[in-house]
Amino acid sequence: MRNKSVVTEAYQIQIAVDLIKLGARLQLLQEETVLSRERLLKLYKEVKGVSPSKGMLPYSTDWFMSWSPNIHSSLFMDIHQFLLRHTSLTGVEALIKSYLLYLEQINVSGDEPVLSVTRAWFLVRFFDAQMLQLTGCTECGGHFIAHANGLYSDYVCGICRPPSRAGKTKRNAAISSLLALSVAN
Repeated sequence: MRNKSVVTEAYQIQIAVDLIKLGARLQLLQEETVLSRERLLKLYKEVKGVSPSKGMLPYSTDWFMSWSPNIHSSLFMDIHQFLLRHTSLTGVEALIKSYLLYLEQINVSGDEPVLSVTRAWFLVRFFDAQMLQLTGCTECGGHFIAHANGLYSDYVCGICRPPSRAGKTKRNAAISSLLALSVAN
C-alpha cells in the first residue's frame, strides 16, 4: 500500500511540475492535483524561482471568440480532440500533451503563443460543460471555436474571412499563414 501512495504522490508532483513549467496558475494546480496549497507554493517557487502570480483567473467564453485567440484556441482544441479520440490520454495528461503540441506548432513560426495553458484548461472545461463547441468552416473545412447551440449553417472562419483590421501586422500575418497551412492539412 505504501508504494501506491508514493507512486501517486510522485505522479502528482510530476503533473504539478509539468504544469508549472508550462505557466499554469496556482488555482489550476490546485484543481488538477491533490497536493496541498502549501506544497504547491513551495514547488512553484522551486521550479520557477518566484512566487505564483495572484489575481482572478480569466473566466469568459468571449475571449475565445475574438480573431487571433479563436484561431489559436481552435488549433489547440483540434489537437486535444484528436488526442482524446486516438490515444489513451485523458484529463490533465491530455491537456499537457495537447498544449505541448500546440506550442510546437506555434514555435515553428518563431512567435509567441496567444493561448496560455490556463486558458487552454478553461477551454477544455468550457467544452466539457457544453458552453463551447467546434464548428466547421464552409470554405476551408477547418473546425473553429464557437458558442454552443449557435446557428452556424454558413459559418466562415476568421482565416478565410478575417476582420478588416486583422493581420495588419507582420506578426499576425505570419500566424495566419501558419495556421492556414495547419488547418488545410
